Amino acid sequence: MRVLITGGSGFVGQRLCRRLKEAGHRLLVVSREPDRVRDRLPSGTDIRRSVLDFVDTPPDAIVNLAGESIAARRWSDDQKKRLIDSRVNITRDLVMLCEQLTATGGRAPAVMVSASAMGYYGDQGDREVTEETPPHDEFAYRLCKRWEDAAREAADFGTRVAILRIGLVLDAGGGSLQKMLPPFKLGLGGRFGDGTQFMPWVHREDLVRAILFLLDGEELEGPFNGSAPHPVTNAEFTRVLAKQLGRPAIFPVPAIVLETAFGEMSRLLLTGADMRPQRLLDAGFEFKFPTLEQALADILG
Repeated sequence: MRVLITGGSGFVGQRLCRRLKEAGHRLLVVSREPDRVRDRLPSGTDIRRSVLDFVDTPPDAIVNLAGESIAARRWSDDQKKRLIDSRVNITRDLVMLCEQLTATGGRAPAVMVSASAMGYYGDQGDREVTEETPPHDEFAYRLCKRWEDAAREAADFGTRVAILRIGLVLDAGGGSLQKMLPPFKLGLGGRFGDGTQFMPWVHREDLVRAILFLLDGEELEGPFNGSAPHPVTNAEFTRVLAKQLGRPAIFPVPAIVLETAFGEMSRLLLTGADMRPQRLLDAGFEFKFPTLEQALADILG
């Protein structure tokens, strides 16, 4: 099977590409800088600068992971536009690829697994959140909604669309832990604000397995929560991480400090959702790392 991946050279994409290659699939990856990312990807990967460059090599499936980091900088109006454009524009290109393939008598890809984020739900307090929970209207929700709406348009061309609302991705060498570990290793870690906000998380290995599961599941479409079945509060995450490292975690960061430093973006750190992967579990997906203790033991052990 030919699989087209956007964001293939990223933290999740690299692991996904390796798994797809090991399973015997042909990799088609979109990158503006093919020469720079070539060493990160399996040998034989077909890397092109634009989605539409693959019209002559029609993919059988698509995985859409591209998007600028939402926590890279403060959310100015210009930055908000960049965050939206980096996700929506390439997703629209994927839909255009589906349209062009069908317009020339070919077939659109059978399936597209398109990333979204836990931010779709916005601040949900301590209520349990499934795929049926109404969102709280704020910037993160509006960003994710536009991203998801763009992806759903591929269904007009016969493509099955599964949307994965991803939590904090944990593994060594990148993701959410990369910025957390240095202060915690020095014993300078602590909760954010009062620590009661939920942090849906997922081990990178389980996230990649979930993507492969959705690619294969012929009846699986619509939104799926891409997080482990046991989310924790920020205070609990802090405690478990500190214990795994054998360090204290006695330096909480007051909410006002985060709000002053990051502005509106501080909502990513101070609010959250008790997000559960109900539809993945109902479909029979089994997590290798269902608890934070198991995940961190694997990553840090």
